[in-house]
Formats: sequence, C-alpha cells, structure tokens
Amino acid sequence: MRFRHRAAAGFATLLLPLAGLVGLADPAHAATAVATASFTKTTDWGTGFGGQWTIKNTGSSSISSWTVEWDFPSGTSVSSAWDADVTGAGNHWTAKNKSYNGTLAPGASVSFGFNGTGSGSPSNCTLNGGSCDGGTTVPGDNPPSAPGTPTASGVTDTSVQLSWGAATDDKGVKNYDVLRDGKVVSTVTTTSYTDTGLTAGTDYSYTVRARDTADQTGPVSGAVAVHTTGGGSTPPTSGDKVKLGYFTEWGIYGRNYNVKNLVTSGSAAKITHINYAFGNVTNGQCAIGDAYADYQKTFTADQSVSGTADTWDQPLAGNFNQLRELKAKYPNLKILWSFGGWTWSGGFAQAAANPTAFADSCYNLVNDPRWADVFDGIDIDWEYPNACGLSCDTSGAAAFKNVLSALRAKFGGSKLVTAAVTADGSAGGKIEAADYAGAAQYVNWYNVMTYDFFGAWDAQGPTAPHSPLTSYSGIPKAGFTTADAIAKYKSVGVPSSKLLIGIGLYGRGWTGVTQDAPGGTATGPAAGTYEQGIEDYKVLKTSCPVTGTIAGTAYAHCGSNWWSYDTPSTVAGKMSWAKSQGLGGAFFWEFSGDTSDGELVNAISSNL
Repeated sequence: MRFRHRAAAGFATLLLPLAGLVGLADPAHAATAVATASFTKTTDWGTGFGGQWTIKNTGSSSISSWTVEWDFPSGTSVSSAWDADVTGAGNHWTAKNKSYNGTLAPGASVSFGFNGTGSGSPSNCTLNGGSCDGGTTVPGDNPPSAPGTPTASGVTDTSVQLSWGAATDDKGVKNYDVLRDGKVVSTVTTTSYTDTGLTAGTDYSYTVRARDTADQTGPVSGAVAVHTTGGGSTPPTSGDKVKLGYFTEWGIYGRNYNVKNLVTSGSAAKITHINYAFGNVTNGQCAIGDAYADYQKTFTADQSVSGTADTWDQPLAGNFNQLRELKAKYPNLKILWSFGGWTWSGGFAQAAANPTAFADSCYNLVNDPRWADVFDGIDIDWEYPNACGLSCDTSGAAAFKNVLSALRAKFGGSKLVTAAVTADGSAGGKIEAADYAGAAQYVNWYNVMTYDFFGAWDAQGPTAPHSPLTSYSGIPKAGFTTADAIAKYKSVGVPSSKLLIGIGLYGRGWTGVTQDAPGGTATGPAAGTYEQGIEDYKVLKTSCPVTGTIAGTAYAHCGSNWWSYDTPSTVAGKMSWAKSQGLGGAFFWEFSGDTSDGELVNAISSNL
C-alpha cells in the first residue's frame, strides 16, 4: 500500500496526544495522592516475555504524572515499550508517562507494556519515589490469571448458561466479571452465570475476567461464541472467494472513520476478511502500532458497534474491542493483523536475520490474552523484500520465504498467514527480487498491490492511470499493469487461487494538465484532502467526474486537474477478469475512501 503511512500516519501521530487528553480530570497536587504499581508477565516465550505495569490512583486527589522505577537481574532487560518512555542504566529501569496518560483521577488506573529479554522479574520498585505497594520494596500484589474459556450450555431464545475454569491469584480471587461483547453484564463469586434477556437468533461473544482481593483485574479469558435459538439462523458464508478490505488504525482520527462505519455502510455484510493496519516491525519483533487507537480509546455509544458506550475501566477498548463487537455481529468475518506497510517495512531486515524469534514475537502479540479472540491470523506487508521502497532492503532473495516459513511454523495450520506483495511485473523488477514462489506454500494468499503503478511523484507526468488492468499504447513503463503482475506470479509457480487482485478506493492526480487523454504533461500533483496527488473516490466521483476509460480503469479531466480512479463499472470489469483468471478473490485499500453506502465495496462483492 504505497501511501498508507506517509501523511496519514504523521497526521495520526500529531493528534494522538490531544486525543489521549480528552476527558481527563484537572491535575491536583500529587502530595496528597496515593498510588500503587503492580507488575505482571502477560506472555512468556522462554528467551523473553511481555510485561505490563499498572499504576492505580488509590487516593482522593488527582495525580498529574508518574514515574515507575525498578531493577532487573543481570541478563534481563527491556527491548521495546509502549505507552511510557522507558530508559535503562545498567540493571536499573525507569518508566515515565507519555503526554497523554500522565493524569490519573481518583480510582483511575493506566497500564504500559514492554517486551523483555531474559527471564527475570522486577525488584526494588518505586512509584514517584515511594513504595509501589505502600509496604515492601518489591512489586506488590500481582493481578489474577485469566480464567478458563467459558463453555455455553442450555442456550434458548433469550438466555445462556456459562461456566468456566477458576483463575489463580497469589492472594486470592474475590469474584469474576462476565463480559458480553466486551461489556460487563454481571460480577459473580462463582465460576458460572446464566445470562438472560437476550434476543432470539442473535450472535453474542462471552469472556470472563477475575478480580482479586485488592480489586485488581486480570486478563480476559478466551471467548465463546453463542447464537441464541429462534429468529432465524447464522448467516451463511459469502462464497469461496476472498473479499478483503483494509481498516486503518489512524482512520479514527482526522477521517473520523470508525469500525461502526463498516456496519452503517453495509460493507461488513459484503466482505469475508479485514486486514487491520498496521502493527509495527521494530527491533526484529512485531510491536504495537498505535496503542491509543488499538486498545485504549473509549468510544461513545453513537460511535460503537454495539451501541453501548465504552467505560474507562473495561479490560479492552479501542479499535480492537470494536472489531470484537463487529465479529459478534458478523460471526463469519475473519480479521488479520497486518504488520509493516510503507513506513514500517524498514524493520523487516532485522526480523529476517532471525525469522524464528520474529515469528515468536508476532505470535505472542497477536495472541495476547487481551485480544486473542479478535484476530484470526497475521498479514505481512513488506515493501519490499530484497528491493527498494521507502528504504532499500538487502536481506537476499531467500529472506521473504524464510520469514513466511517461520510464521507458518509458529502460527500453525489453523491460523491465516498472508502477505501483501509487489505488482511490479516488469523485466528484472521486484517480483524477480525475492522467492515469492517458494514462500507461496506457507501463505493462504497474496494480496497483489495492483495499484499505484503511476502517480504524481513524476510531477511533470506523463499522466497515466495508476491502476491499469492491461497494457495500452503509450504506457510509461512496460510491465506496470495488473495483468502483467498476475502473469509473472503464475509463471514463477504461484497458484492462481493464492493471488488476490487489488483495488484502490482512491485516485491519483496531477495539475497543470491540458490534455484529456493519458500521456499529457503536468506541473505537479493535484491538491488532495490529506496528501497532494491523492483523493478518495467518494470525493472524486462528484468533484471530478469520469471523462474516459483506458486499460480497464477510468480517468477524469476537470479544469487543469487530471485524475485516474476506479468506478463501480471498472471494478465490475476487473472482478470479471479476476474470475476468468481463477484468482482467489480481491482486496482493497481502504474502507474510508468509499462512499457512505459502500458503493465500491458493493461492486467488488456483487461481481466477484
């Protein structure tokens, strides 16, 4: 996805601190505040682990900032962290709040996480210079473990009986929160609960979390899906063709495009898969991309898929919880977490140096107990193995295959493993730079990025459609078409069924153009809402209507601007072509570029 993280990601980063401060109480003097800090290992893979500190304001006045310090034994260290600025000096580690999570109202808590190397545990913990638990010099009461995944029985039109395995805790479990679609519906002291007042013929998802005697909550259990009787049956699957769309984590900021928009547009009912973009690739590991957007932001009732507002203390918020609610509403929908993208592909070189360690880190992050039920697999978006994108990679032709092999070995056969791949079908181009054929045995499919062939990075033109299906007389570079890319993948041995055609829900354009047909000169990129030379389809369809078609796609010349983009008609033609080639389906970048009623997504779904 060529432009995915450039201007868009920067815009999200600028907004993040402001978004994180919304609704926090005014800071009071910290001198009268009382707080605790507790540590837990969220995951452990032998040579390393995932750690989480939780700071809770147990006093009666607000805290304006926090600093947690601790010691690790020799051989244990922090390799990466999120939601705090973590620094180390020898065996001593210090974590300070970010600009958006330093203020804690009375009773509020905040967590930050990190990936660690080694196997040690922290000691000598202090919080703002005092003891972390008000008594000893070691981290205080640990939160309880995750309970067992609930089992469902006695399902009726309006009720279900749930039971689960007990959690454990070093000082005792007090009770359990029962969550329906991510929301607490009851707190009980036993390991069973009967939920009533449900709607007939409806899908629900249940998880459980334990609470200890210090009122700390542990991670949520695995989820059990329940479909109440009556009122019809679970919708059938939507055929054997993949219909996949990208949802961007930063779209909730400037674009104000939430997971709920997938429901209101009708798009969620017309697709089979979602790629959530992006997780970061850094220090040879998979890492969180935007913690606030991913699992911290609370959505109001009108923004939420369930129609219920998030609460500050629920175990999982953000886009991840909204995706969980979406899956409860559409139980056949599969969601993959996509890592890399244009901006973060530079991290794959280090990952390729130790594919097994990289795969382990990705598996532990994707299957973190807080959101393990959300994701059905992983997508790798490496732009580009052994070739140049934002930066140039020199990992070698075998690196891509080695990474995919390690991911498949770790994730097993029950999880999806996919990859977004280049569409450079030119002689000596990017497809020839890596062993895509050898890696194909490890993936469920490739998302072939058959767009962004041409654009206003060539500021003076010539103007050309950015997503041509086939070649045409005067095309600026031979091999830069969808047909050429698919043909090259087939020729090296990638099965047709593992290739998805890509559709961009946006246009690329130039300004200073006098010629209507492709091949004209220009003076630079046309103005765009978020980035020069790029505009959403939903805007272009009315601001610069189509004036012609070429090579299976459309173009528009309005005033001095020249744009190319796909329409429902050209999408239908591309889907027909994809079926004739025996392709596995189609994908698109990305949901927010479409109209409010999902015009292009509908064209993909209804014609595939």
